[in-house]
Amino acid sequence: MSSKLIAPSLLAADFGNLQRDIEMVNKSDADWFHIDIMDGVFVPNISYGMPVLKTIAKHAKKTIDVHLMIVDPDRYIKTFADLGSDVLTVHYEASTHLHRTLQAIKAEGMKAGVALNPHTNVILLEDTIMDIDLVLIMSVNPGFGGQSFIENTYAKIKQLKELIIRKGASTIIEIDGGVTTANIKALADTGADAFVAGSFVFKSSNQLKAIKDLKAVANS
Repeated sequence: MSSKLIAPSLLAADFGNLQRDIEMVNKSDADWFHIDIMDGVFVPNISYGMPVLKTIAKHAKKTIDVHLMIVDPDRYIKTFADLGSDVLTVHYEASTHLHRTLQAIKAEGMKAGVALNPHTNVILLEDTIMDIDLVLIMSVNPGFGGQSFIENTYAKIKQLKELIIRKGASTIIEIDGGVTTANIKALADTGADAFVAGSFVFKSSNQLKAIKDLKAVANS
């Protein structure tokens, strides 16, 4: 991928001014909207559900990248397609029949993603990588924003990139957790293609500049 993608995470947005923050991302150099759906079961937090995603999709003018941190994600594949999701990512750890899930996502016209928790080895995707459009490597433990970046992420990116090349897959690698201008260049150089950024963007005094800087450094 020639251009690295920036996906601000709306989990870190101001929910009292959500439309304002959506419009900011629309105007920015960002490529995607990253939407974290948490159920309080798979992860210890609850984020937002279908009505909020419907509102986001109504105003968003860029790719909607939905990350399901929920148990039994198969129940909601069609629902999230109908709500406007362009990319739907499920967790490896929450998917009993991953291949079937990936096929169901694609049948609804979405790109199919698989997320890996920090403890999950990328080699577990050996048999499904050709069916995966995006692998989301969690560089923090899922469930809360603002956590510190896990350094082992670099080794996982390298291992995953080697798997993708060996299999001849077209899968892209997305990183979620603790992404800043201080580490995005190293992550990109290691093989990552897309970057989720929450706190770094939305806690910045100049959010447009924060996104612009991430994009520039990642592609430098």
